Amino acid sequence: MANARVPSLRGRDKTEQVANPQQKVEVRRSTRRRSTVSAYRDGDTLVVLIPAGMSRAEEKHWVAEMERKLQRTESRRASPARQSDAALLARCAQLSARYLDRNALPVSVRWVPPMRTRWASCTPTDATIRVSERLRQVPSWVLDYVLVHELAHLRVPGHDEEFWALVRRYPKTERAMGYLEGLSAAAGWGISELDMDG
Repeated sequence: MANARVPSLRGRDKTEQVANPQQKVEVRRSTRRRSTVSAYRDGDTLVVLIPAGMSRAEEKHWVAEMERKLQRTESRRASPARQSDAALLARCAQLSARYLDRNALPVSVRWVPPMRTRWASCTPTDATIRVSERLRQVPSWVLDYVLVHELAHLRVPGHDEEFWALVRRYPKTERAMGYLEGLSAAAGWGISELDMDG
C-alpha cells in the first residue's frame, strides 16, 4: 500500500467513484483519517483513502500522485530481471547484443543465495553465470553492469586490459562500481569484486 502525508483535515466519511479513462478509481473519504493519504489496488480498481475534508482539487492531485506511486512500486516489483532466471538470461542476450557484439552468450544465468565475497560469478568452461540474491533490489543499471561484467568473462577469463575494455563498453561501469562499493561498505558485507570461477 502506498502512503503519503497531507495536512490534517476534517469532514465526513464518504465513498465515491472518480471517472478516469485509463483506470477505475474509488475515493474513500474518512473523518478518522487526518494526515495521510493511502492507496491500494482492489482487482482492477485503484482505491484511494483520503481525509474527509479534502477539497476536490486536493483529491484530484492525490489520486494522480498515488496512482504514480503505485505504478512505480509495481513496476519495480515486476521488473523481469528480478522475477526469474529466464528473465536474467533474456537480459543477458540483450546486453550481449548491445555491448559485446553478440559474442558472449551464457547457457544459463541464475539467482543464487548471497555469496560471501562476490556479487556474481561466471564459469567460462560451461558458460554459466550466477548472480547474488543481494542484487535483486539494486537499480536496473547496476544489475546490467554486473551482467555485462560476467558476460565479458565468457570472452576473456581474467581481469586484464582486454577484459576491462569490453566491460567499459557499458557506459555506466564506473558509476555502478561505485554504487556496489558503497552498498557493500554500508551493509558491512566486505564484497569487493565480481569474479569468475576457475
